[in-house]
Amino acid sequence: MPGDNTVFDLTGSTALVTGGASGIGLAIVETFVAAGAQVVAADRDVEGLRALAHRLDVRTVVLDVTDEDQVEAVVAAIDDEFGGIQVLVNAAGVLSQSPLEALTVADWNRIIAIDLTGVFLMMRAVGRRMLRDGDGRIVNLASQLAIKGGSEIAHYAAAKAGVIALTKSAAIEWSGRGVLVNAIAPGPIVSPMTDAMTAQWRTDKAAELPIGRFGVPAEVAPTALLLASSPAGDLYTGQTLGPNSGDVMP
Repeated sequence: MPGDNTVFDLTGSTALVTGGASGIGLAIVETFVAAGAQVVAADRDVEGLRALAHRLDVRTVVLDVTDEDQVEAVVAAIDDEFGGIQVLVNAAGVLSQSPLEALTVADWNRIIAIDLTGVFLMMRAVGRRMLRDGDGRIVNLASQLAIKGGSEIAHYAAAKAGVIALTKSAAIEWSGRGVLVNAIAPGPIVSPMTDAMTAQWRTDKAAELPIGRFGVPAEVAPTALLLASSPAGDLYTGQTLGPNSGDVMP
């Protein structure tokens, strides 16, 4: 019904959002709080988390998603405190720029560790508890570049392609056991991540987009709310939704 927001109500849910201190992750935290969720925002950015906690009623935790022991400990503590985790959003990520022929193994490993292995570690830790409870929603942040590739960001595109494959595989394994797993593949978004790219890269990228501009985080967050909500997201699993300014049209 027009004006009926109950289909997007997260009241009573505990949501854990990685990368929650800035960019898309922060916008998702804000959106989930407005929808009634108890949100735990995790990030490596201590100052960003402190600023967030001053502004919103959220729990914050410093977390390096590449550290297996730390991930397990943090997830166990949240699960114990709240009696379960109903929603996981994997929004932690980094981006760097390098021609493929000049890309170092160190930079390749760093991007893969944060943008792909970190997603796996979070999914495994939280997924075990969701499977125990027979209920849960997982939303992974991928990228449209996982589908089309991109110049000077092969390592990032490869990591995000892995996120999409991981999402589909988890959906096949877990959906019948109550855990729905989906991905969001945004186009270029105005954020600290894209701010780190060269001005020429940003100009060239914007010129490719049918909408003609980068998105902003608040334009991506509602897609995460859709996938996390019931009944709005009940039929989505193994899907990759693309708020991408028309950059990819499946």
